[in-house]
Amino acid sequence: MQDTHDTQAEDAALLAAIEDSAETFLRERGGLAVPRRQRAFEGDALPKAEFDKKDWQEIARLGWIGVLVPSEQGGLGLGIESAQALARKMGRWLAPEPFTVTAGVASTLLAGAPSAAACELLEALVSGERIVGVSLDLEGLASGNVQCSVANCTDGVRRLTGVASYAVPADPSDGWLIVAQGEDVVGPAIVFVGAAEKGVTIERLREADGRCRARLVFDGVVLQAHSVIAEGDTVTALVNQAVQVGRILCAAELLGAAERVQELTIEHLTQRRQFGKAIGSFQVLQHRCVDVRTQIELARACLGEAAAQPSEIGAIRAKLRACRAAMEAGLAAVHLHGAMGTTDECDVGLYFKRILSLAPRFGNERALQARWLERVGESAGEHQQDGDEWIGEFAQTADWDAMPEDQFRRMLRAFLARNYPKHLRHMPRRVHWDEIGDWYRCLSRQGWIAPAWPVAHGGMGLPAAKQLAWFDEFESYGVARAPDQGILMVGPVLMQFGNAQQQERFLPKILSGEHIWCQGYSEPNAGSDLASLRTEAVLEEDNFVVNGQKIWTTLAQDATHIFLLVRTDKAARQQAGISFLLCDITTPGITVRPIRDLAGHSEFCEVFFDQVHVPLDNLVGKLNEGWTIAKALLGFERLHIGSPKHAQHALGHLRSLGQLSGLMHDPAFRASYAELALDVADLSSLYTHYGDYVRRGQRLPASVSMLKIWATETWQRIGLAITRHAGNAAALADAVSIGEGSMHLLAPLYNASAAKIYGGSNEVQRNILARTVLELPA
Repeated sequence: MQDTHDTQAEDAALLAAIEDSAETFLRERGGLAVPRRQRAFEGDALPKAEFDKKDWQEIARLGWIGVLVPSEQGGLGLGIESAQALARKMGRWLAPEPFTVTAGVASTLLAGAPSAAACELLEALVSGERIVGVSLDLEGLASGNVQCSVANCTDGVRRLTGVASYAVPADPSDGWLIVAQGEDVVGPAIVFVGAAEKGVTIERLREADGRCRARLVFDGVVLQAHSVIAEGDTVTALVNQAVQVGRILCAAELLGAAERVQELTIEHLTQRRQFGKAIGSFQVLQHRCVDVRTQIELARACLGEAAAQPSEIGAIRAKLRACRAAMEAGLAAVHLHGAMGTTDECDVGLYFKRILSLAPRFGNERALQARWLERVGESAGEHQQDGDEWIGEFAQTADWDAMPEDQFRRMLRAFLARNYPKHLRHMPRRVHWDEIGDWYRCLSRQGWIAPAWPVAHGGMGLPAAKQLAWFDEFESYGVARAPDQGILMVGPVLMQFGNAQQQERFLPKILSGEHIWCQGYSEPNAGSDLASLRTEAVLEEDNFVVNGQKIWTTLAQDATHIFLLVRTDKAARQQAGISFLLCDITTPGITVRPIRDLAGHSEFCEVFFDQVHVPLDNLVGKLNEGWTIAKALLGFERLHIGSPKHAQHALGHLRSLGQLSGLMHDPAFRASYAELALDVADLSSLYTHYGDYVRRGQRLPASVSMLKIWATETWQRIGLAITRHAGNAAALADAVSIGEGSMHLLAPLYNASAAKIYGGSNEVQRNILARTVLELPA
């Protein structure tokens, strides 16, 4: 059997080859000059060809039209992932050819139909001999709103009557596939109507990008035997499949356009100078570009999932997110190009108008949101039900890599159900050691306290995929986060940068819970700008003498030890003069002062250092090289903060509020809820995307900060929605009775507001992303 990694590598190589060939063809045939040439302007005589038939023949020769058609039916049979790669390139170059409609929707309808007429038309479509369009009023079949009908007439022939208001392409086209309701046949039908058929009236309607759609009126059009492609019970499923393909490929076109128009915008911001500097250095413009890129990253993640595992709900999410990303990219491009962006000469206008033309295809935003919510139900984003379906003992050690993931997850859920304190589930605040210590020691006795640590150091040695499953199950169950800086940060640091003596001295006591660690990073004037820290450590013989102050130190009042970033060389540049120290928090000269937060809890502390002596043996790594350690820890922290579980739990609060108050029957509330639920679902896709880096053992890229930004701001939006819809109860500080349970209505808003600052504030992260990912000027 072929190795999975080899198969994945081959698939990736094939996609790269398809993308390269498409990029070369579309660029070398004229690039954007092609869509410019084929546009129809106001006052132009219609019909006007939207694309060149010679180009269409070349696209057919390359096999693109048959990319989804099985090889036994004359196509390439490469699947939806290859098709979306081509569609993305079509969007990038604004290709005027109707790839999504013909190679996607039409080929799906014809390849899935059992009739001889379908086979004959499919062969002509794939070869490029015939250009087969589609009426995109396909969603009407699901809602019963089909405006065309087929009937047997008294003259013994079948005739088509009605209106197809959204047929693409308008010109050139040899005809269109139409969905019609049968008046005296069983179920709906798919028929092909030639453009030159008697009784067909074609009204051409110019769209924003200069292409046309056709409004087709059928007045008793005679249907020959070869005109009926499919009819009966199979039609509905076939149409649904075609719509799903259309949404995925339309999303890919939109994403391709979004990616390219942002590239053009960044090029402009880098080159354009005002007030003596490149305008791309202006923070407000940088932040807007980062927000656009975040939408693009979300769209990439959603489209990747939809193409890898096609489904109706996945296709809807991909279309919605790609549409939003493209719209925001287009709007930003026009605005950030200034007055030039509003002219026809500027290429960004071409992209914006293509985005406007593609946006309503296969369902507009509100219709798709409603359809998605209908399909997934109001429980969208709800975590799995509790379970105790485990027989036998819980293994302390095992071949975790070989254990199937569903079995591993069932084991975890059962262990949590039997052992985790019920009163500590879904806590609205960070818990203290006196509350959670027993649970920490329970995990320690089981050997499960350090899932990511190697077995040699007392951990479980979980592979990356199982680590993500572990955190997913614990967060879904509502396990409160213990003071775990020793497990998550100190342990990994000592394994990578510490010496054998430090590992032997500290690691066992972290596992047992004898040592509880806190983090000494931020200072009053060095929060997100951590490299400007001023807490000083001067080496005197065998001790560092530390003076200074740390702030926002989580649960320092519960800790026995603190790890510190300190300045050990004032003359060096900021990052180069920092070292990493370990310190017993009971050392003379250390004072801990808790800080009460917005919710009235004391999660954070100030820690003061006055002539504190720290042994030289407690220096981790080399002197003045602590910044390297700090950066390694922050990347993981941003992935952890980017987990969708906080937003999912808050969404559950909003859902319960809506259901118990009757708001779920209010269309405005349902629309708002659907939008937030989709934001959470797309967050999960983005989290999975970055989690894949961990699964593959790769270093997290700098763009992981986008995950942190989107997660915390989505969480905050849900918190705000709760307060807006909770009525006068939203002003209550304590838990409120909701149905059979209770809810801290303000907790999501409070906690999300703080999370936007953790791991570097979102605004500073946008600054960093602008420079490191978008490469905008400083």
